[in-house]
Amino acid sequence: MVETQYSGGPQAPENPDARTRAPSMVWDAWGIPAGHQPLSAQIRGLLTQVFGVSGDPVARRDEGDVPLRASALTPARRDGLTAVVGVDHVSTDHRDRLRRAGGKSTPDLLRRRLDRPQDAPDAVVFPADHGEVLALLAHCAEAGIAVVPFGGGTSVVGGVSPERGRFDTVIALDLRRLDGLRAVDPISGTATLGAGLTGPAAEELLAAHGLSLGHFPQSFEFASIGGFAATRSSGQASAGYGRFDDMVQRLLIATPTGELDLGRAPASAAGPDLRELFVGSEGALGVITEVTVRVHPRPETVAYQAWSFPDFATGAAALRSVVQAGAAPTVLRLSDEAETGLNLARAGDIGGAPVTGCLAVTTVEGTAAHVAARRAEAEALLRAAGGTALGEEPARQWEHGRFAAPYLRDALLDVGVLCETLETATTWSALPDLKARVTASLTESLGVDGAPVLVMCHISHTYPTGASLYFTVVARQAEDPLAQWAVAKRAVGDVIAAAGATITHHHAVGTDHRPWLPDEIGDLGVRVLRAVKNEIDPVGILNPGKLIR
Repeated sequence: MVETQYSGGPQAPENPDARTRAPSMVWDAWGIPAGHQPLSAQIRGLLTQVFGVSGDPVARRDEGDVPLRASALTPARRDGLTAVVGVDHVSTDHRDRLRRAGGKSTPDLLRRRLDRPQDAPDAVVFPADHGEVLALLAHCAEAGIAVVPFGGGTSVVGGVSPERGRFDTVIALDLRRLDGLRAVDPISGTATLGAGLTGPAAEELLAAHGLSLGHFPQSFEFASIGGFAATRSSGQASAGYGRFDDMVQRLLIATPTGELDLGRAPASAAGPDLRELFVGSEGALGVITEVTVRVHPRPETVAYQAWSFPDFATGAAALRSVVQAGAAPTVLRLSDEAETGLNLARAGDIGGAPVTGCLAVTTVEGTAAHVAARRAEAEALLRAAGGTALGEEPARQWEHGRFAAPYLRDALLDVGVLCETLETATTWSALPDLKARVTASLTESLGVDGAPVLVMCHISHTYPTGASLYFTVVARQAEDPLAQWAVAKRAVGDVIAAAGATITHHHAVGTDHRPWLPDEIGDLGVRVLRAVKNEIDPVGILNPGKLIR
């Protein structure tokens, strides 16, 4: 067993927050400034042709000019917080508050563009370790201060919005100082990570031991280990390594009434698995401070292959055949016709390989022998199911740009085009009907007076019994784009619930999906969660308004 600490990494921005030693995203968009590039002439021309917008971006405001709701933190309450973490680790600085004023959904960013004062936490607190988190929660429960746990700030469902509920003061509990690799057990294949460690930092530290977690969601560059656990994150290599909740072996959790240390063996029959209460709890039941996860040796080699299918139904059936045969590659991804067309338009030439219908991407990684065997088995099944091999270049291009999609979303918002995503999951037999229903709902609710709407979809997470559907919708912004999307979100959420699908596969519940949680788990299920919260957090300070009321 070894212990080590993170001391910075290649993802650090130009102006990193010294307290967190991790990337700090810009206040009004995704990511860091270097990731934001102007739209190409081809894309601007397409936007003008389809949506009638000029393609000229709006001017961006300096974060110092953004009005914030005045901090409600009194001197006495500040003194109480500094007594726990020290005077240097409680901030009411404008920049610190603004950058923790919510997540990165399209509604979040549209609200940031408004001229009215922005809601923001009254203070940002930076605890150093599990003990300080425990002490802070106990203090806040006694003082009546709402606490919003904050990792990378990548939530797209309102999961880190600074809601104060019935309290007059709310703080953001920034966990980025909890950023160590606490221990590595190479014999058992586990590693213990601080909850504030970002994806890139975790991979860098594990690489020094020849290991990898292999969890690469689109939020990878900025999201935290604790956030992965608290939201049941699913990475792009889930076909090979599973979801993050599959990787979790142990959780250390701080609550206002004490700590929980859960998971002492790979499996147990000692009653219900209490880890399941906190994986996916979104900070409403406790603050995850440390996670022990399953890790694997860094792969010797990676094989890339892209495929073309004549239509989405054929491609989905092909993916199902591979997964149900137990031959899934590490990455297994299928875009529908609309998404395939847009991706090709953005990428341009893909090495001369003709693509019609739907594009699928596969990668297989591991030892040379494993890759050769798994690749051969998967490719035989995909060909038998109607796939045409395109070579490795489209798959390599996808991997090269796989974290860049949110930057394009922001560029579209800047030129008056609404762009948002949503995801769900269902069984294989129900997949075609669900895709059709969601597409129709989005088209109808956003296509008012015949306005054009582009709905794209892909499968990126598969299971023997079903798969996820990830939708991206693009439409011209209405005069009030927040109201425009709220109407569409309500309509499509009702469609998903009525179809018997899950309201969220990996984005979590937050505030945005909370109205549909009773449809999914039943009123009794909601009461069970409330009972747990009342026991753990009787005052109700933890992340008010998220998951459950």
